[in-house]
Amino acid sequence: MADEKLKILQLRQLLLDETDKEHPLNAAQIVEKMMSLYGFSYNRKTIYADVERLKSYGMLIEQNRGQNGGYYVVNRNFELPELKLLVDAVQSSKFITKKQSAELIKKLERETSRENAKQLQRQVFIYNRIKTGNMAIYNNVDVIHAAIHDNLQIGFRYCEWTIQKKLTCRKDGAEYIISPWALTWDDENYYLVGYDAEKEMIKHYRVDKMQDTRIIDRKRLGRDRFEDFDLAAFARKTFGMYGGQDRKLTLEAENHLAGVLIDRFGTDIIMAPHDKEHFHTSVMVTVSPQFFGWLAGIGKGIRIQWPEDVREQYREYLQGIIDNL
Repeated sequence: MADEKLKILQLRQLLLDETDKEHPLNAAQIVEKMMSLYGFSYNRKTIYADVERLKSYGMLIEQNRGQNGGYYVVNRNFELPELKLLVDAVQSSKFITKKQSAELIKKLERETSRENAKQLQRQVFIYNRIKTGNMAIYNNVDVIHAAIHDNLQIGFRYCEWTIQKKLTCRKDGAEYIISPWALTWDDENYYLVGYDAEKEMIKHYRVDKMQDTRIIDRKRLGRDRFEDFDLAAFARKTFGMYGGQDRKLTLEAENHLAGVLIDRFGTDIIMAPHDKEHFHTSVMVTVSPQFFGWLAGIGKGIRIQWPEDVREQYREYLQGIIDNL
């Protein structure tokens, strides 16, 4: 009897692993595979009965009729396009190591048939993106989520890359104490957004540059700063998630650059016509070299109209580049 119970479980696994709408298995093929893969002998009548039992259990199993007919599973947790999207997200995430990416993708492959999994493997082969080498990323994310859930602070050492390609801790390895409030993904990197009580300000940190992350048994601070906090707006104004002073700027741009500004700042910005070729818009920006670099990359079609001190900073930024040529 035990073997009989195990047999139906192996049949369930066989259908999950081997079948989809384009790759059904008929009764003869199931008999052959059950013997070759699991060592179980099956007869066709038993297969029909066990398929009905699995359908009663809740598996959505369909049957194609005709020459290439057979049984296949249709109630997957994920459709193939959804899995492709998830695989691409995992593979393109710089904050996950190559080893961790491979392990995650293998788990995603088990959510579809073997034949469909080959399409996921082919998709993985296409991409060759730079990945982090910090294996502590999983622990960091786990600790941050746990601290947010339990309303506690965290401590960690924060690192930066050296010319020897090694992560070296800032502040001579001193521990950062932060109240974590959110995790966000920006420009293919994962960031912690939290409150620095010592500086009395909201700050952000690359999760893959955090080391020795631990929960501190003290309640989080800064709740009032996050009651109306807009994470999306924070990411839009903070170019490359680099710090700087928040300023409201008026920009003048050529009409064809409307889409560029909407892509960066969202559809809520107001664009007022200035003349036939230009418009004005006001945006909140974290003024930094990264913002000036973005602006310079667009070219002469956009300029800072106001305030004058930021215009001057931009001139100095550009002059510094020219002087370095």
